[in-house]
Amino acid sequence: MARNRHQHPRTARDEARRAYGQNFLTDPGAVARVVRAARPGPADLLVEVGAGKGALTEALAPRCRALISYEIDRHLVPGLRRRLTPYPQVRVVHQDFLTSAPPREPFALVGNVPYARTAEIVGWALRAPGLTSATLLTQLEYARKRTGDFGRWSLLTVRTWPEVEWRLCGRVARTAFRPVPGVDGGILRLTRRPGPLLADPGQRAAYARLVELGFSGVGGSLYASLRRDCPARRLAAAFRRAGLARDVVVAQVAPWQWVALVRELTPPGFQPGPSAGTGRAPGPRP
Repeated sequence: MARNRHQHPRTARDEARRAYGQNFLTDPGAVARVVRAARPGPADLLVEVGAGKGALTEALAPRCRALISYEIDRHLVPGLRRRLTPYPQVRVVHQDFLTSAPPREPFALVGNVPYARTAEIVGWALRAPGLTSATLLTQLEYARKRTGDFGRWSLLTVRTWPEVEWRLCGRVARTAFRPVPGVDGGILRLTRRPGPLLADPGQRAAYARLVELGFSGVGGSLYASLRRDCPARRLAAAFRRAGLARDVVVAQVAPWQWVALVRELTPPGFQPGPSAGTGRAPGPRP
């Protein structure tokens, strides 16, 4: 198709913006809300994913001991480094964040993330041994889905809940970004717990097994799915103590109710057998 004679050709900068899914956070109030949610301290090491033009970077810099800011777009790096010259504690790295190795010491992750790469960035954060928290400005729908704000809970949230707390810390209007995206943003905060909610190794194994079994979709209700591996009497008692109806569907079960189920079904010291730890009693099911 011939180009309209009034249409300007795309520049390399335009192509980069499209390729990297860039929507820069420009509203000072929104920047301040992300910083408050991140709660940086003067002794903290921060890692920023997608520094962009540096609005969030500049707000974080005076509030931490050190800040490593990753930016994939070579067009932005020179201006970013000039803007951050007054902050020697900031190191700007021209690199795809997802190819980076996490720091060996404890650190917190912060960033206005490209919506299309949110799942990859969250996965990186969850795998990083030294991560203490991650405060990410994501698509609002993603943040609501992961934090149960729709009244439903995702497998990823439930699976990681004993080690990681997921919270929605607020909504950011799409007009706070340039270019303006089609949807609002949400401030998602992941906090690594000082110790897992299930300290017993057998209970942790049982939790993983029960969650996978429950989300398998076999049986219709959560009770029917778990009944394949759990004794009926113990399972019914565990449901009552967790405040769950027998016909509840898996997505409506909150993570803390999963923890309560496992505590009821697998007492401390439980040793999972070949069926991977559901708390099944020896012998045939009643």
